[in-house]
Amino acid sequence: MAGVATPELAAAVCEAGGLGSIGVGATDADGARAMINATRALTDQPFNVNLFVHATAKADAPREQEWLQALRPLFDQYRTKPPSALQTIYTSFADDDAMLAMLVKEAPPIVSFHFGLPAADRITALKSVGCTLIASATSLDEARKIEAAGIDMIVAQGWEAGGHRGMFDPALPDDQLGTMALTRMLVAHSSVPVIAAGGIMDGAGIRAALDLGAVAAQLGTAFIACPESSADEAYRAALNGEGARHTVMTRAISGRPARCLANRFTTWAAINRFDVPDYPIAYDAGKALNAAARSAGESGFGAQWAGQGAPLHRVMSASSLVATLWHEAGQSN
Repeated sequence: MAGVATPELAAAVCEAGGLGSIGVGATDADGARAMINATRALTDQPFNVNLFVHATAKADAPREQEWLQALRPLFDQYRTKPPSALQTIYTSFADDDAMLAMLVKEAPPIVSFHFGLPAADRITALKSVGCTLIASATSLDEARKIEAAGIDMIVAQGWEAGGHRGMFDPALPDDQLGTMALTRMLVAHSSVPVIAAGGIMDGAGIRAALDLGAVAAQLGTAFIACPESSADEAYRAALNGEGARHTVMTRAISGRPARCLANRFTTWAAINRFDVPDYPIAYDAGKALNAAARSAGESGFGAQWAGQGAPLHRVMSASSLVATLWHEAGQSN
């Protein structure tokens, strides 16, 4: 939930008895340090810092220009030109020495990885300062790599989940395993604790995950509508609209498969099937297009990530939502 999960949201979840998380994959070491410090100022409870560990993007100028030309008619609608060239807007933790140095110094209680695993020396450095480590898996093969790397816990990210698929290699076939099947598979074949994630929106879903052997459930979409999140009004309105009932997995926005609310961008992408540049190079174009559209009052090109359970969201404070989830989970059997 990089860009949506604020220190305020994470702290409120922690104070209510859950494990709050801040996503720092879309910022640099200084930005991440500021978010960690802001969270610590609001809670003395443990919290999670989530990092992106994607493969280094490979620039491909001809492919990127083809993508920009494909998007040009959309930019023209808003009387704006597409960027002349695309940039790698996010640095993977695998390549970010400054981020590693900051994390070793700050030693947040929990650090989690999405899209893959960092090198062994980075894992060792974080564990040496007491960080508990978590990584997401979308398959048993990925879970085995996580376990072999010495990671403490595995997030079983089902196909239902909102936001980016955590696949280590998005070029490989995706078995599209659902949350419950994947969770049970990892519980049966892993020796480390498993956290279920994807499509879980209420206490009944949490209880189902626990009954399958998960030690916890991870919820994201359920918290987008909380006032502590940084989701803008257009995002919140879309969450209440028709698009929430028809979430779409698309590469068009960022360059990697990600589930979002159906909108004008996803509709265009389903019709116009071009070869999308690598993540996060493609995201540079997606953000520029969204900015152009927003300047004209159109919000249908945003990265409005959400899981398949989106219609089940509730509008309430984060602390009230955590309390409600605990109550529902206790009552569901």
